[in-house]
Amino acid sequence: MDRLFINLGILFIILGIALILVPIIAKSLSSVQLEQIPWILLWVYKSDGFWFATSPILIIIGIIMYILWILRT
Repeated sequence: MDRLFINLGILFIILGIALILVPIIAKSLSSVQLEQIPWILLWVYKSDGFWFATSPILIIIGIIMYILWILRT
């Protein structure tokens, strides 16, 4: 079971890095519109040159996995 959490953690890290890079790449590519990406996959907040991007689905999965980990102990 511990190996599953380790692998899931590595997956989250990789997905997190990818989601950090998405707004940066999208800013440089004018053909990609962030509004076309479903909000459950990527939510982007833009204000005065500040960009914040997160993935609600990753947050939900992370909370579920944390609850499962708490219940396991």
